[in-house]
Amino acid sequence: MDNLQQLAQAVIQWGALTLLFAFGVGILAIGVIYVIDKTQTSQTIRRNYPVVGRFRYFFEHLGEFFRQYFFAMDREELPFNRAERSWAYRAAKQVDTTIAFGSTRPLNLEGEAIFLNSAFPTLEEDAVESEAVTIGEGCCTKPYTTKSIINISGMSFGAISTPAILALSNGAREAGIWMNTGEGGLSPYHLAGGADIVFQIGTAKYGVRTADGKLCDEKLKEMAAHEQVKMFEIKMSQGAKPGKGGILPAIKVTEEIANIRGIPVGEDSISPNGHDEIKSVDDLLDMINRVRQVTGKPTGFKMVVGQLDFWDDLFAAIHKRGLEQAPDFITIDSADGGTGAAPQPLMDYVGMTIRESLPMIIDLLHEYGLRERIKVICSGKLITPGKVAWALSVGADFCTSARGFMFALGCIQALQCNKNTCPTGITTHKAELQRGLVPEDKAVRVAAYAKKIVYGVGLIAHSCGATEPRGLERSHVRVVEGGGYSRPMAELYPERDTRPEYINVKTVQ
Repeated sequence: MDNLQQLAQAVIQWGALTLLFAFGVGILAIGVIYVIDKTQTSQTIRRNYPVVGRFRYFFEHLGEFFRQYFFAMDREELPFNRAERSWAYRAAKQVDTTIAFGSTRPLNLEGEAIFLNSAFPTLEEDAVESEAVTIGEGCCTKPYTTKSIINISGMSFGAISTPAILALSNGAREAGIWMNTGEGGLSPYHLAGGADIVFQIGTAKYGVRTADGKLCDEKLKEMAAHEQVKMFEIKMSQGAKPGKGGILPAIKVTEEIANIRGIPVGEDSISPNGHDEIKSVDDLLDMINRVRQVTGKPTGFKMVVGQLDFWDDLFAAIHKRGLEQAPDFITIDSADGGTGAAPQPLMDYVGMTIRESLPMIIDLLHEYGLRERIKVICSGKLITPGKVAWALSVGADFCTSARGFMFALGCIQALQCNKNTCPTGITTHKAELQRGLVPEDKAVRVAAYAKKIVYGVGLIAHSCGATEPRGLERSHVRVVEGGGYSRPMAELYPERDTRPEYINVKTVQ
C-alpha cells in the first residue's frame, strides 16, 4: 500500500511539473509570436493586434466549411449547391434518390428549363434503349460507335491522383462510357480499367510532343495503337480558363507525371495559351486532318464559345475544302466549368455559358448543313439528369462531366483542387491523403452514378412522351423568362433553316 501511495504521489508530482512546463512553454511561445507579429510589416491586423489577430485568418479559412455545412441553404451554394451534390452522392452510393414534401428548386428563376409532361407518357413496354451513334463515319478508317449519353470529361493525370484515375477507368468500363484523358497524356492507369479512351491533345502536346513541344506523328501513332483509344480531341480552350493553357503546380509534377508528359520534374507545368500551329480556321482544319490521317480515328476539337465570327469562318472553310475535312465532333464547354487551377478573372468573366452557346452552335451547324456530319459533345456543370436532358433536348449528341464524377469519387467541394491538399485524395499526390480513396470501391460508385444519370434522363424523356433519352427535342422544354413566366424553347431558340447555298449538302459516306 505504501508503494502505491508513493507511486501515486510521484505521478501527481510529475504531472504537475509537466503541466507547469507546458504552461511555461505556452507562455514563451505566445511571447515569441507577440514579438513576431508586432515587428512584422506585411499584415496590418497582426501588427495592430498581435497573437489574437491570427484568429482572423483561421476563422476565414474555417468559414468555407461552416458555410457549406451550416449556413448555406440547399439551393444557394456555388459552384454546386447541396441539393445537386446530395443527389450525386446518393446516386453513386446506390441509395434512395427520391425526395419528399416538394421541390426546393425555384421554378420561377429566369433561364431555368421546365420539361413538358405529355398527356400520353411513354409506357414501360414502349420504352427503348438509346440508339448507338457513330462518330467519324465515312471519314475515318476506325470510326467510333457508342450508345453512351454521359461520359467522363477531361481530367489530367497530375491534376487528379492515381487512385482517382483507376477508379474512373474501371467505373467507365463497367458503365459502358468513355473517359477523356485531359491534356496530361495517357497514363497506365487510364488503360488499366479497360474503358474506352478519348486522348486529348492540349496546347503543350503532352504525351505526343517532340523535345521542343511540337506535335509528333510517331507518338500519335503510338497512342492510336492502343485499341482502347477511340478518338482524339484537340483542346483549344476549356471552361476554367478560356484563353489560357493548363496549370499544374510544381508540387504536383512528380517523376512519373513528368515522364508521361515529357517535361522536367518539380517545375510548374504551364501550357501555352494556344497552339503554335493554329493561327486560323484553316490551320485548325489542317491539324484535325493531320491527326486523323496519322491515327485513322475520329478527331475533333474542344472549345468554349466566344467570338462568333470564328464559327462562321470555320463552317464556310469546311464547305470550301470539302466535308471530309470537317472535324468529326466538336466539344462545346461552358465558361463556368473547370476543376483545376485557373486565374479568377478568366473563370469569372471570359466566355459564354453552355446555356447560351450550345443552342447557338447547334443552329449554326443546321444553317451550314453540317449537323449530320459533325457530332456535338456538351460539357459544363451537367451533373444531374435534368441538366443532361436539357442538353440532349437542345441537340447535343453526347454529354460529358468532370465534377459530377468527382462527386461520385467522394469530392466534398473543399475547393482545394489547385493545391496538393485535397482531403478526399482525388486531386492530391500525398500518399496519406490518397489512402482514403480505394479504387475498387469508388469504381462501383462511378458506374452507379453514370447509370443513374441515364435512368433519370430516361424518366424525363418518358414523361415527355419520348421513347428514349435522345428522343428529347426543344418542343419538350419551356424556358423561364423575367417575371417567372416561361416560353417554349423552340420559340426562344428556333432551329433556323439551312442557308440556300448549303441546301444540297450531304453527309460524307
